[in-house]
Amino acid sequence: MPARTSRATSTRSGDAGTGLIGSLVGVTVFLVVLLFGAQLALNLYATSAVTGVAFDAAREVATAGTTEHAEAQARSVLARFESDGGHLDFSWDLSDPDVVAITVRAERPSLLPRVSFPFQHVERTVRVRRERLR
Repeated sequence: MPARTSRATSTRSGDAGTGLIGSLVGVTVFLVVLLFGAQLALNLYATSAVTGVAFDAAREVATAGTTEHAEAQARSVLARFESDGGHLDFSWDLSDPDVVAITVRAERPSLLPRVSFPFQHVERTVRVRRERLR
């Protein structure tokens, strides 16, 4: 019986590098979803912060405070909005003697510079009844 010889096998496969495009697409999609999630989380935080600051400012004015002091305190709490390139705008409505109304408009900065997302703008209006002794 003749001796068996083994065939030399190559360590190179014909499939080398075929997963590169799929991997690049997968990583890109993952990073986009991650960025969107981070942007959405920042938006939820910004909305909560603006709503809370608006309520605190309106309550302070309703309890015999001044609009200047309340607005300065609100700006100090939301200082990161303007320092990171955002914008804050306060609009007071004191026309009704029994109600204090404030509208806070905030433009939150994005994670990506010079890229605007549709949910970066937050506008909240809060109305609080004035507290008076009767």
